[in-house]
Amino acid sequence: MSYRDLIEDALAGHGADYCEIRLEETDSTRLTYHGRELEDIAQTSGRGGNVRAVVNGGWGFASFNDLSNIKEQVKSAVEHARLVSGDGTKLAEIEPVVDIVPPVLVNDAATVSLDDKKRQMDHYNDLIWSVTGILSSDIIYGDNRRRVCFGSSEGSYIEQEFNHVVSRISAQAKKGGDVQQAGFSLGSLGDYKLVAGLDEKVIDAAKRAVDLLSAKALTGGERTVILDPVLAGVFVHEAFGHLSESDNVAENDKLRELMYMGRKFGGKHLNFTDGAAIPGLRGSYKYDDEGTLATRTPLVRDGELVGRLHSRETAARLGEKPTGNARAISYDFPPIVRMTNTIIEPGEATLEDLLEGVDEGVYVANWYGGMTQHEMFTFSSGEAYMIRNGRIEEPVRPVMLTGNLFKTLENLDAVGNDLDMNQGGGCGKGGQMPLPVSNGSPHIRIRNCLVSGA
Repeated sequence: MSYRDLIEDALAGHGADYCEIRLEETDSTRLTYHGRELEDIAQTSGRGGNVRAVVNGGWGFASFNDLSNIKEQVKSAVEHARLVSGDGTKLAEIEPVVDIVPPVLVNDAATVSLDDKKRQMDHYNDLIWSVTGILSSDIIYGDNRRRVCFGSSEGSYIEQEFNHVVSRISAQAKKGGDVQQAGFSLGSLGDYKLVAGLDEKVIDAAKRAVDLLSAKALTGGERTVILDPVLAGVFVHEAFGHLSESDNVAENDKLRELMYMGRKFGGKHLNFTDGAAIPGLRGSYKYDDEGTLATRTPLVRDGELVGRLHSRETAARLGEKPTGNARAISYDFPPIVRMTNTIIEPGEATLEDLLEGVDEGVYVANWYGGMTQHEMFTFSSGEAYMIRNGRIEEPVRPVMLTGNLFKTLENLDAVGNDLDMNQGGGCGKGGQMPLPVSNGSPHIRIRNCLVSGA
């Protein structure tokens, strides 16, 4: 029996206001290096699915690995939904669709042997250790194929396949008790060539780690900073994107007060977008995990809040349209509202325009991490350089940027024209991590940003 037949048979007479089934097949490869050694190598395959049902606004969920008793799983999810008190089922309407989406396969990682993948990563690790002064190294390589078959009680049936390749390469150097690190991450929608030809980039990262040992730490304080496209992309994802996820807004009174439609954040140069309909990126797809067609959603236009990200349920609760942002990392989880490809749209300024008039500031690039709490954020750069009289000069130790998002957006006074995308990260929310996403931006300039050199 085909997956479509299994799903349609299991949904017959389900007894809920709405019911959906997701069946998935996965294959993945992962190599992890720490120091000179290959620490872990794994190839895994899996198959399973889940049922999600809603009755009078209460949701029930069941996941499983055995596809022989899906009818029982439907019954279980519906019974669970009946136990949850609700105030009526509200789902934004979408058009039912039957579609088989062809996979995007360019330089498919599945055609490359495990031996060849290992030889490639061995080579990069050897390059790191060829640089004098290296203390340790860390390399992660992973690829994943996820085939999803989705069916709903409304008549939708969709087949999609998702392919991803990711890698993170970093080097640590030591002098006395001082340890510094440098590295990079990258990802693609399944293109294995992503991880080929990185020799120069790997050696540069190792050398930067060593050079940071002699770089000075910056004195903290408010400064003009220019963010490169990688760090600016992380900024819009972490500091603004999560505030745009409507489940957070619907469930939090403070966020509703902060993120109301029409709120002004800054000048007309501020334009933010999210959308899986932006093609060819790690957050791209045709339908989300509720069967909603992907969109390209304006979030901020000319400095004003004009949109947010939705599932069908949150769209109904807030009286807005679904945006195709309901996503699950695997069949073990129900879909929740997540970002896809989050972008600061390019402006008209060149990098030279942004540098002009900055007598003393900081150019910050790459990223190590960060955190947000509502409108407050802290981010760590991977690299930092002094700006003197409009020129990028000597490197300094990586810095942290801290501030209030809304005040920072008011101080974000210039946006470059050189949009670039970062596809090497993964997003975490609700125990689901790392979800494939991308983020991007041109260079941006922020006045009076609190910078810490610690």
